[in-house]
Amino acid sequence: MLWLKALHLIFMVTWFAGLFYLPRLYVYHAMSDDDISNQRFKVMERKLFFGIMTPGMIMTWLFGVWMLIGYDWALYATAGWLHAKLLLLLLSLVYHYCCYVWLLDFKHDRNQRSHVFYRWMNEVPVLFLVGIVILAVVKPF
Repeated sequence: MLWLKALHLIFMVTWFAGLFYLPRLYVYHAMSDDDISNQRFKVMERKLFFGIMTPGMIMTWLFGVWMLIGYDWALYATAGWLHAKLLLLLLSLVYHYCCYVWLLDFKHDRNQRSHVFYRWMNEVPVLFLVGIVILAVVKPF
């Protein structure tokens, strides 16, 4: 079980590193006004999303579900912290999908959002991560 937890955490760090960095790339991309920068950001965003973020997300969920299978469901059925953590994880998936939609907008040169929007969006995964870690470690309820 400890190996599963270690792998789950390793891939979670990978996934959230991408969730932190991709919107930051969008900030710079939204501010760029030359074709060379535009093309460079498109490559960086695509590689980060498909090469690091998405595999990290898939493996995080794979090892997380694998750990859940081994848990005593009668015990965890009443664990409010687990339900809250799973909700934050689902919201992280929604955010991941939003990052994909924004990636497509930049890819097809149809981004209509300002760098300020992406600066605010860049803070969202921080809130998810703080909540997830506190719930998983402290188990407050």
